[in-house]
Amino acid sequence: MTDAGKNTDTNAAQVTGKPTLKTISQLSGLAIPTVSRALSDAPDISEKTKKKIREIAAEIGYVPNRAGVRLRTGKTLVISLILAPDSELMPHTAQLIGSIARALRETPYHLNVTPYLPDDDPMKPIRQIVENRLADAVILNRTQADDPRVAYLLEKQFPFATHGRTNMSDRHAYFDYDNAAFGDFAVRHLAARGRKCIALLAPKQDQLYATHMIEGALAAATDCGVSLTVLDDVDSDARIDEIRAAIALRLKDNPDVDALITASGVAAMAAAAGAKSAGREVDIFGKEATSILRFCNPNILTLREDAARAGAFLAEAVVAALNDPLGAPKQGLQVPSEADFNLA
Repeated sequence: MTDAGKNTDTNAAQVTGKPTLKTISQLSGLAIPTVSRALSDAPDISEKTKKKIREIAAEIGYVPNRAGVRLRTGKTLVISLILAPDSELMPHTAQLIGSIARALRETPYHLNVTPYLPDDDPMKPIRQIVENRLADAVILNRTQADDPRVAYLLEKQFPFATHGRTNMSDRHAYFDYDNAAFGDFAVRHLAARGRKCIALLAPKQDQLYATHMIEGALAAATDCGVSLTVLDDVDSDARIDEIRAAIALRLKDNPDVDALITASGVAAMAAAAGAKSAGREVDIFGKEATSILRFCNPNILTLREDAARAGAFLAEAVVAALNDPLGAPKQGLQVPSEADFNLA
């Protein structure tokens, strides 16, 4: 039996009844306030002590009483990820949620996912959380340039991080994917393959990353001397059947279109289905969190968007904001490169 196993057996054998802070205090030889602060990830407690306390807590099955914690500290020990349910409930969203949860595992915080429907007021879940103190911090996506949610959270001085940038990014934590670089990369690779007439299936243009993607693609198209059209009758957030039908019609009516750029993996698959329905063979360039597209259709060109990296960074960013409210916000950007191209 390993030392760790012996320690687990010894600690477990000493516990009778429901484990409490007092139980951990007795097993660790540390004062109850020290144990409490260690479990709350207090910055004045050493990492060695925190690790020791967390190991004992895990060994004896200690679960903090959230009601008690809230009464003592005012904290909920909850971080809320606010997501709009959409068609891409696939690897990207799953990896984002999973990586945030894993990053929070070694902290006192727990992840709640707060959904809101597309026809809901996006401010509604934000106000509910802040006004009712349902969480200690929030993570949100689908950011706009002048995002009212971000402005509200900054005004309330409520800790948060965004998956995506805003015009207020100098004042808040974020992680983003460089979609301008993605648009540039996609156009240049398609042009190098001899494509002359490219259509871009962009996200909804009220989202800032759509603006970035369009600007990057248009600049590259001008530089490469190719035609680029941004589709205005459908976007990458539409339902799969809507994308498929719109792409099929576009390719039937516009025989010169020889390539498509899409903003997501689901949109790329829907576009491929639309091209097949139209009886056309065109290059399709998309981005995805895994290599599913390359396995399903090797003719789809892809760049990897690292959703796991984004989730881990966002979790660290909100915890840092909670631990040091006056510190500089953590900010990160994934810039796509050749290393992310056509991974299989």
